[in-house]
Amino acid sequence: MERILENMMYSARWILAPIYFGLSLALLALAVKFFQELIHLAPHLLTTKEADLILVVLSLVDMALVGGLLVMVMISGYENFVSQLDIAEGKEKLSWLGKMDSGSLKMKVAASIVAISSIHLLKVFMNATNIDNDKLMWYVLIHLTFVVSAFAMGLLDKVAKEKS
Repeated sequence: MERILENMMYSARWILAPIYFGLSLALLALAVKFFQELIHLAPHLLTTKEADLILVVLSLVDMALVGGLLVMVMISGYENFVSQLDIAEGKEKLSWLGKMDSGSLKMKVAASIVAISSIHLLKVFMNATNIDNDKLMWYVLIHLTFVVSAFAMGLLDKVAKEKS
C-alpha cells in the first residue's frame, strides 16, 4: 500500500507539466503585447516627447524582464519538478539548463522581481507630477519591501549553504 501511495505521489508531479505549458502561452501573450506596443509607437515616433518615449521603452524592458522570468521559471521548474529536458546533441542548449536548483531559482525570481519593480518605480517617478505623494510613498515602500525580501532570502540562502 505504501509503495502504491509513493508511486502515485511521485507520478503526480506530471500535473505540473500543463501548468508550465500554460506559462509558455503566457509568454506568447506577453510577446503579442510587446509587439502591439511597438506597432502603436511606430507612427508617432517622430512626434513623441522624449519622456514619453522613455516610458514606452521602460515598458518594453519591463515586458522583456517578465518574459525572461517566465522562461526561467517554466524551464527550470519543469526540469526540477517534472522531468529533465532531453536536448539533442548539436542543438543549442542554454548554459544554465540543468544547473539551477529550486533555491537558486527562487533567488533569480526574487532578483527579477526587484529589477521589474525598479523599472516600474522609475516609470512612476518619471510621471511623478501627476501622482499623489501618498501613492508615491506606497510605491517606494512596496519596492523597498521587495528589495529587503530579496536581500533576506539571499542572506538565508548563504547561511544555509555555509551550514551544509
